[in-house]
Amino acid sequence: MIKNIEPFASGHLAVDDGNEIYWETSGNPKGQPALYLHGGPGTGISGGYRRHFDPKKFLIVSFEQRGCGRSRPRVTDPGVNLMKNTTQALISDIEKLRVHLKVDRWLLLGISWGTTLALAYAQTHPEKVSAIVLGAVTTTTPSEVKWITEDMRRIFPREWDQFAAAVQPKEDERLIDAYYRGITDTDLKIRNSASRAWCAWEDVHVSLDPNHRPNPRFQDLEYSLPFSILTIHYWKHSAFLGDTEILGNMNRIAHIPCVLIHGRLDISSPLDTAWKLHKEWPGSELVVVDDEGHGGKAMFEKMTCAIAKVSL
Repeated sequence: MIKNIEPFASGHLAVDDGNEIYWETSGNPKGQPALYLHGGPGTGISGGYRRHFDPKKFLIVSFEQRGCGRSRPRVTDPGVNLMKNTTQALISDIEKLRVHLKVDRWLLLGISWGTTLALAYAQTHPEKVSAIVLGAVTTTTPSEVKWITEDMRRIFPREWDQFAAAVQPKEDERLIDAYYRGITDTDLKIRNSASRAWCAWEDVHVSLDPNHRPNPRFQDLEYSLPFSILTIHYWKHSAFLGDTEILGNMNRIAHIPCVLIHGRLDISSPLDTAWKLHKEWPGSELVVVDDEGHGGKAMFEKMTCAIAKVSL
């Protein structure tokens, strides 16, 4: 794995609804374009993603999605309209960035939530995608959201009771809706409390890997509050895609080379999501990492190998 790849260009690109997305490019300016899509929603980017790519071969591109990281305004800024932050808006932002950078087609690498966004973008603009690598595969359907927020109580009953008690859902109210109330409350104490409880649950369910450690960034509200707001927002609305939209449109991208990489110990995103996609994608390869959860060193190494394998 290559280290110390620094951007040679970066900036802010004005998109719709008063947003400016932060973007950066590294690697070979004349290389094969590759776009990294970060997870969350709302995690932003750090330099580690660049190490998946050979900087001599690839023009490495990434950006921070609306509302998080160095993009502006941040979702925590006064007056931000959450309903202007949708998957369709992010797809539009990606297209504007592609045109801005004068890219014809690019390889997509998505991690976790970034896999949902990669799939949605590719199905909207298949002619702009040369290959796809997906790690820790999700499609953010209502059933996947219900699994993480409701059904997983059967795996972690003590922790789930604490998770639910933090927002006290009303009778017949989905827990994700109760968290949405909390995270959008005008009282900052209520918002911060919901954010902390959400991030504590994230640390519980993200992996069955015994080597997993809590995310230290969750202790920083500058990071955890935008992350939790955006994650809850997208999960409440099932990524604005519905239960079958991605799986039902696989014919649009069936011709695109793809490698799906998933950890068998991934409890938050069980393997059956990647398996269903693989069965509907004749040209895809599914790599199961037996000793990894929702990410991990072995999975990331396999992603790097997969990028080299499917690059055109």
